[in-house]
Amino acid sequence: MECVLGVVGRDFAVVAADTSAVQSILVHKTDEDKVMVLDSHKLMGASGEPGDRVQFTEYIQKNLHLYQFRNTTPLSTAATANFTRGELATALRKNPYMVNVILGGYDKDVGPSLYYIDYIATLHKIDKGAFGYGSYFCLSLMDKLYHPDMTVEEAVDLVDKCIKEIRLRLVVAPQNFVIKIVDKDGAREYARRELVGDNASAGAAATTVAA
Repeated sequence: MECVLGVVGRDFAVVAADTSAVQSILVHKTDEDKVMVLDSHKLMGASGEPGDRVQFTEYIQKNLHLYQFRNTTPLSTAATANFTRGELATALRKNPYMVNVILGGYDKDVGPSLYYIDYIATLHKIDKGAFGYGSYFCLSLMDKLYHPDMTVEEAVDLVDKCIKEIRLRLVVAPQNFVIKIVDKDGAREYARRELVGDNASAGAAATTVAA
């Protein structure tokens, strides 16, 4: 029951995901971070088979670091999206990664951008998107409430509405979520929404805003 979603605002991109690690009918942990900080200005939210997800996102992250080390300049968000798509397409004909990706980034000359990349190497630049069972509810909410000139507060409020709907409508819904943001100041964790675990408040979502 994984859920990954992303939104582009006025001068930033937000990527959010659930933090549940599950297998069959068991929940193994509720603090699994599925939104990886690839470099200073890129985020990758991923869903899929746990082993593939962890291995593939780390593989992309290390290759971005290697490229920057060799060339003294980082890849742009668009170039990162195309590199990711190429790696999935190559693997598709050998040993496919069962991974779906929402890639968000910020480039000085372009601004914020968001990319949808699925496990069969489909790539689209988008303004809003979601993967997983939660997308059945998130996409309709985004269609109704999204506008391109959103502020950070409006975008996070939209994400919160998506999280609330996921918790309400899914039979087996993840309870904890992490929200990360990338803008001109870099990629960072913005908040967590928690109902279960050591840091959760009883009966309400706990919010931890990054300093």
